[in-house]
Amino acid sequence: MKMHRSRRLASAISLVSALALTATACGDDGSVADGGGEGPGTGNIVFWDENGGVRTAVWNEIIADFEKANPGIDVQYVGLASTEAQSKYDTAIQGGGLPDVGGVGAAMIAGITAQEALEPLDERIGDSTLKGKLNEAMLANVKSAGGRDELYTVPISATNGVLYYRTDLFEKAQLGEPRTWDDFYKAAEELTDKKKNVFGYTIRGGPGSIAQALDAMYGQSGIDSFWDASGTKTTVNDPRNVEALEKYVGLYRKATPEADLNNDFTKMVAQFDSGSIGMLNHNLGSYQDHVKALGTDKFRGIPQPELADGTRVMVSNPVSGLGLFKSSKNKAAAWKFIEFAASHEANSKFSESAGLIPANQEAAEDAWLDKAEATKLGAEALFSGNTRIVQLPYYLPDWNTLSKADSEPGFQKVILGRTTAEEFLDTFADQLNEAQAEWKQMRGNRP
Repeated sequence: MKMHRSRRLASAISLVSALALTATACGDDGSVADGGGEGPGTGNIVFWDENGGVRTAVWNEIIADFEKANPGIDVQYVGLASTEAQSKYDTAIQGGGLPDVGGVGAAMIAGITAQEALEPLDERIGDSTLKGKLNEAMLANVKSAGGRDELYTVPISATNGVLYYRTDLFEKAQLGEPRTWDDFYKAAEELTDKKKNVFGYTIRGGPGSIAQALDAMYGQSGIDSFWDASGTKTTVNDPRNVEALEKYVGLYRKATPEADLNNDFTKMVAQFDSGSIGMLNHNLGSYQDHVKALGTDKFRGIPQPELADGTRVMVSNPVSGLGLFKSSKNKAAAWKFIEFAASHEANSKFSESAGLIPANQEAAEDAWLDKAEATKLGAEALFSGNTRIVQLPYYLPDWNTLSKADSEPGFQKVILGRTTAEEFLDTFADQLNEAQAEWKQMRGNRP
């Protein structure tokens, strides 16, 4: 373990040093070292969309609206495949050719800020029409993801954990809405009829299982911070979280299909829409799939269950946002575009098209949300101030590996009863604490 930690730490420090040297060596080519400038506030700017194809049409509409309102500015749109966005940014940071504005989701912020490529945006927001208009939970999410005290992206939209349930099955069983965790477990049991191959719940045992398990753990335990007061030890293996995970995985085979061991979200959605599953945890991304399959009268999508005292705790979901790159020679025009994109009208148009929760508080009150109930309820949960958000450590270089490839097989062993929830979470916690210590040391060695 110590050798593994030392190798990884040395590698991380070397990477930061190498990136710093690379930046120093770069010339006047749009690379990080080229400090850019405010520019005239007119002319051409380049915008990279990190989810090109999926969101291209709506971004083209927003760009057309922006150019009409700002006839002196032309925006060049470049769509990146979401699977390639991070590598495209990394290549441009080291070799030149960064855009003026780029879509930077929470999961990417830390890697880009570590290379000193993004402009801090706190003062620009404070001096703009966006001041006081952006959702505080989303601002906290992207600031936490960056791992620094500054804000490096303007949040645009977010998804969140949703408990979907079949209203037709609930009515038939004379069950009320699964508002609390007690309601949830009661419904999972009562909706299950193994002889008819009908189950109350579908658990995610395959790819993406850890984030969903964390949501269930923290939601039931009520713990609202991923780290203890010292910021050095995770709460993931707190006895209350251990107990919550034991109860959650206890649903397997009892109230879920056996095949759920390898479930990904596609299989879960198909089971739910077929009518063989009563409840499903996913995010807003599958809402339109359910509408297409079921209409709007056979299911509902509500925020994660509450505790008995009305407390709701949810883990953070990655927030999409727009970043301003330091190398831009026309930051004034680039900022105008970001400010416009996050404004009421543009943010509402984008979020409605994507079925996501808008970051702009005025947009979150628009009429279209009444027709997208799951999005509306999710927005109300985030904007109410009554939901506690556990900020996941997206800033850790090892987070994606630790929370996916390194942990998903271990979680399957818990589901199967081959290891205990306590053993699994203790191992996960050791890895997280090690990664946190390395990150803190890396920050201390940052040039």
